[in-house]
Amino acid sequence: ITEYGAYIRLDEYGGKRGFVHVSEISSSWVRNIREHIKEDMKLVLRVLRVNPSKNQIDLSLRRVTEKEKEEELYYWKRRVKGRSMLKLVADRVGKSYEELYANYGRKLESHFGDLYEVFRRLSTKGPKLLTAIGVPEDLAKIFHEVASEKIKQKPVKVRGIVEIATHKPDGIEDIKEALMKAERLSDEEVSVEAYSIGAPRYAIEVSAENYKKASSTLREAFELIEKTLKSKGGTVSFKEGH
Repeated sequence: ITEYGAYIRLDEYGGKRGFVHVSEISSSWVRNIREHIKEDMKLVLRVLRVNPSKNQIDLSLRRVTEKEKEEELYYWKRRVKGRSMLKLVADRVGKSYEELYANYGRKLESHFGDLYEVFRRLSTKGPKLLTAIGVPEDLAKIFHEVASEKIKQKPVKVRGIVEIATHKPDGIEDIKEALMKAERLSDEEVSVEAYSIGAPRYAIEVSAENYKKASSTLREAFELIEKTLKSKGGTVSFKEGH
């Protein structure tokens, strides 16, 4: 950082050095450059000019909008994570990052958009995601192994409310039976929980790895409750998302 601006190491350009002049730091008057830029700070900058003969890259901070900063930092973090996971795969198969990227990484980026997306999908889809596009099975398994270790999927939760009416003396036992049947839909991929929120209303909560699975299981739970109680003379209504 100098009196007239700051020299910036460009992570996305192989570590080349650029310069942001004090006039390009902020749209308002800059009293002290260090109020805006500090050593080791991550910045999103716009490239204004490139002069290869002088090895000079002119940059701007003030011309980058807040939305652009947020988006670029989001994708930069994805790129860093994706490369880090590919490096782990390379280490485990005894190859250099550069070799693995040249042989497979570039193709995977083209197919999935970026390396992080490859590992994100692998964490739920398994090695077949890669073998289907020509990656050897043994290598695909290593990719999946790394994805499973590094990417933890947050479960998707959906909720519905059932209103139950029964006039039988032992109607509460029928309701318990119906709700227990719904909860038995739980397995390794999906969790179903049913509980009272004040009779005659009961909540059904479903957690799964994706919305499609969670929503379809919620509908299945309701249909099971409805079928069970109707066979015993009860009535059931259902509202999703409450």
